[in-house]
Amino acid sequence: MASSKLQLPADDSVLLLITHSNLTTFAADIRVSQQTTVEALKDKLWRKTGTAVASMRLQLRDDSGTKIADLDDDAAPLAAYAPYNGYRIHVVDLDPSSLTSGGWLEDTSLVDKYTMSDETYDKLDTNFRKFKEKMVPKNSPSEDKEESEKHMEELCSKIKVGDRCEVEPGAKRGTVKFVGRAEALGRGFWVGVQYDEPLGKHDGMVKGIRFFECPQGHGAIVGDFPERDPFEDEDDDEI
Repeated sequence: MASSKLQLPADDSVLLLITHSNLTTFAADIRVSQQTTVEALKDKLWRKTGTAVASMRLQLRDDSGTKIADLDDDAAPLAAYAPYNGYRIHVVDLDPSSLTSGGWLEDTSLVDKYTMSDETYDKLDTNFRKFKEKMVPKNSPSEDKEESEKHMEELCSKIKVGDRCEVEPGAKRGTVKFVGRAEALGRGFWVGVQYDEPLGKHDGMVKGIRFFECPQGHGAIVGDFPERDPFEDEDDDEI
C-alpha cells in the first residue's frame, strides 16, 4: 500500500519591532511573512501608525537600532533585505503636516480642551453635582449618629434587668441581664441577654470585660451597632 506525505510549507515569517520617527513612545511587534512586499508592508503599517503610504519611508534596523538598509523597492519582498527576528522596521514620516507630527498624539497637554464655567454647568438640566446633592443625605454624619444613639437610648429606657425577652431572628427567649453603653463593643446602647437554651456565644464576658454572669453558651449582647469579626458566622444583631 502506497503511503503519502503531507507537505507543509515552511514558516518564513519574522517577528519585527515597529518604531516611528514622530511617535517616540510608540512601539509595536508585528509578525510578517518574508514574501510580503515592501508596498504591502507599508499598507499594514499605515493602519498601525497613521502615516500615509505615499509619505512613508521604511528602514530596516538591527536589534540595537543600527540602520541596515532603506526598504526603497516597493515591489521587492521583505526577504530581499534578510531581516531576522527582533530586527526593527523604522517608519520615517516625510510629511511635515502629517497627523503624527507635532507630538500632539502623545502629549495631551498640546490638545485644546473644552472648558465650561460653573454658571453654565449649573444651568444644565442634569449634571453630576445635582445628582450628588440628591443622593447625599440631608443630615450630617454627626447628626445621624446622634439620632441613632437617641433611638437606642429611648428603646433601652423601657428595658430593665430581669425582664423577659425574645430575640430575633430565631425567636430566642431569655432574661435581660445587662442594659447600657458598652464602648468596647461600639457606640450606642446594648442589651445583655441570658438565653433559656444554649443559643448564645459566651458566659457574659466579651473581649475580656464582664458584663453579666450566666452559664457558658447562654449569653449574648444585642444592639444596633455590633462590632463584629468579619470571619465569624454571627447573627447581624448580637455578640
